Amino acid sequence: METTVAAPPVPCINDISVSCCKQYLDQLQQYLAEQFDQGVHVVELVQLRSQQMDRLLTELWQHFGLSEQADLSLLAVGGYGRGELHPRSDIDILILSQQQVAPAVAEKISTFITLLWDIRLDVGQSVRTLDECLELGLQDITIATNLQECRLIYGDKQLYKKLCLAVCADSFWPSEAFFRAKKDEQLTRHRQYKGNAYSLEPDIKANPGGLRDIQTVCWVAGRHFGSSDLEELTKQNFLTLAECRELQDCRDFLWRVRFALHIHLTKSDDRLLFDRQLAVAKSLGYSGEHNAPVERLMKHFFQTVRRISELNEMLLQLFDEAILGNTAMDVQTVDEHFMLRGNRIDTNNGQLFLERPEQILVMFLHIADNPKITGIYSATLRQLREARRRLTHWLQDLPECRRHFKRLIQHPNVTGLPLTLMHRYGVLSTYFPAWSRIVGQMQFDLFHAFTVDEHTHRLITKIHSFNFKETEETHPLCCQVYPRLERPDLLTLAAIFHDIAKGRKGDHSTLGAVDAEEFCLAHGFSSPSARTVAWLVKHHLLMSVTAQRRDIYDPEVISKFAKTVRDQRHLDMLLCLTVADICATNDDTWNSWKRTLISELYHATQKALRRGLETPVDVRGMIRDKQKKAIERLELKGYSEEQIRGLWQRFRADYFLRHTPQQIAWHSDNLWGHSEDQPLVLVSRRATRGGTEIFVHCRDIPHLFASVAAELDQKNLNIHDAQIMSSRDGFVLDTFVVLDHEGEPLSPERGVLLQQTLATKLHVAAPIDIKQRRVPRQVQQFSIAPRVSFLPTKGKRTLIEIVALDKPGLLARISAVFQSFNYSIHAAKVTTIGEKAEDFFSISNCEREKLSPEQKQQLKQILEQALKQ
Repeated sequence: METTVAAPPVPCINDISVSCCKQYLDQLQQYLAEQFDQGVHVVELVQLRSQQMDRLLTELWQHFGLSEQADLSLLAVGGYGRGELHPRSDIDILILSQQQVAPAVAEKISTFITLLWDIRLDVGQSVRTLDECLELGLQDITIATNLQECRLIYGDKQLYKKLCLAVCADSFWPSEAFFRAKKDEQLTRHRQYKGNAYSLEPDIKANPGGLRDIQTVCWVAGRHFGSSDLEELTKQNFLTLAECRELQDCRDFLWRVRFALHIHLTKSDDRLLFDRQLAVAKSLGYSGEHNAPVERLMKHFFQTVRRISELNEMLLQLFDEAILGNTAMDVQTVDEHFMLRGNRIDTNNGQLFLERPEQILVMFLHIADNPKITGIYSATLRQLREARRRLTHWLQDLPECRRHFKRLIQHPNVTGLPLTLMHRYGVLSTYFPAWSRIVGQMQFDLFHAFTVDEHTHRLITKIHSFNFKETEETHPLCCQVYPRLERPDLLTLAAIFHDIAKGRKGDHSTLGAVDAEEFCLAHGFSSPSARTVAWLVKHHLLMSVTAQRRDIYDPEVISKFAKTVRDQRHLDMLLCLTVADICATNDDTWNSWKRTLISELYHATQKALRRGLETPVDVRGMIRDKQKKAIERLELKGYSEEQIRGLWQRFRADYFLRHTPQQIAWHSDNLWGHSEDQPLVLVSRRATRGGTEIFVHCRDIPHLFASVAAELDQKNLNIHDAQIMSSRDGFVLDTFVVLDHEGEPLSPERGVLLQQTLATKLHVAAPIDIKQRRVPRQVQQFSIAPRVSFLPTKGKRTLIEIVALDKPGLLARISAVFQSFNYSIHAAKVTTIGEKAEDFFSISNCEREKLSPEQKQQLKQILEQALKQ
């Protein structure tokens, strides 16, 4: 089909040169961009570029004398074969011959291909005989698919027809085998993306729900029906007209996104990366301040891929029945409205959901009841889609729906397949008004890898995994706690509501707690149950923040946390919600360090609750107990108690309070007999507290923390925790917990090298050298204004919290500022949340006292200024 828009003239055969062709392609690219900005439909533009490539390749084919070869054909394959070329799409061609080409012709073809590369076209080419094409096509489904949609550009028409006839023959790829192969190909591709259609940096083509899923449907249809046109599926009663238009609209939207992306690129790439999203959003007309255009674009994108995924699944089911004949399945009655077809649930009334919407919830109750059910039958899925669109009210407004939903949420299996399918097929957004607002809502940061609704779904799935032994290795505490929860349904409701208010103005935890309590009361839950759910939603970040950003070895911190939690029941539910929430943010967030922190906070709080919230901690008793256990370990190594206590006379009480008996024994064993003139650096050979522990003992040199931080930064290691202490005789007893850039403890070999490097560095006492390292690509897209705040505290130390963009060398830069004021660091908690660093320090001034209000204000100004650079 010819387009209605013109384009720059193609160089004629007498004007062929590399510079001339490059100039033409640049003009064509600019013209396509201008037409796109002026609102020309993207379908016309992708067809126009394909037509222009046909004309250019024809001129080049003739220029090199290849048109004189009677038994040679130039074919377009792939997207080019379909006549669909985006600005940076590959130009896939097949040079087809009746028999092996002569050397002289092969040289002409080589010159032709070389010129295509010289003029910066991304060319995928093959030169094959007819027999080679068919032989390779039988071996490789991708080649067979390309041959199925090949198109003649120039050359021997009869040879092209022979190829088409051979490819269309049933003996080449029977539709049954072709369908199975394309279905397997799609499953493999989806597995590469872990089945995730909601990655915040998606691939427009390859992601689940992307353009490739539409093409899979078209390829299968083309093989079985002889036409890949979506409208042909309506004639075959596979698609309704409305579904056909919906799929076309989804395709056209993704084409517009891809076209806009390609305009801004210099080479072929279909990944919608963070640093490209704003330009694409503005090109497509999304407006607003800051990240609003990106959020609107991506919300539309994620809603589109969900619709494509749903239609793709339904159509592949229908193809399975029509092509493979999988319709004669065993049919079993479930109740008066539902039956099983194999392992999928189906209705016996095509209007059931329209006439009785509450039966939608009943269907998911059946799925929860019957572990044999793995999905929804295609006809019922179509009915569900239709009912979802035609409902004039929220399902939760119907009393019968509320009754069934309460039964469902209290079902022990609800967190498995039922809620997954309710999320996948839009039932949750039909039930909850608030859920509909978070569908496809991205979280513009590097911490949350998924949209809000997908994150919540993954959180619920993670909670479900606490039921199984397979999870015990990574989540032993949760697997122990979750089965004993009295009301897991309340935890499930809290999971649903924990982020449901994101995107609204105000604190999402507080707003979500209000929504949750109102929902519970409206669904017949008791007031105490409703308050429990609301409490969990309001405080769902509390345990994570306390563990990762507060000093959990401070009895006051534990006491304050325990008073908020109040009892074991709330502690258990908050534990499970917290761990699932952390794990659901992205695939790499959970590690042994976080597991250790959460576990230590849980057990410390448990002890506080058992002791009684009003009973103060017996600090001296804790120290005596630790010393006793450490002595028992050291006596096994041959030390006497007198020797041990002689060494410990140098240590302050705070040292024993903040270290375990194992750490104390490890330090003491290595300190005994060590020369005081040489720094002692210990690096744990095995992971301790989830990370690699570094212990430093040396004379109290100025700003040791800053020196160590700078050195570790150069080694691409991250400090996650630090305890900075001094002995009574002027030595430091500093402990650092570090992880590598992948969040893992160091290997023993790397630990030995680090130990040697740090010992040398501290012995020489060289000045701090903060070397600049390149900021990662993803981090460059974010701008976070540094924020410095001071937290209330007792004693002689000042607690300071610093929030800033997580650039390389950040910790060393902060330390250098403290050094410039001659302030001492006593403890540090370092947390990275995506692109954002949230660091916590306990410091004192040069008189070892709290900072005065004037000192705080001055430090705040200098820090914020330094971190803006």
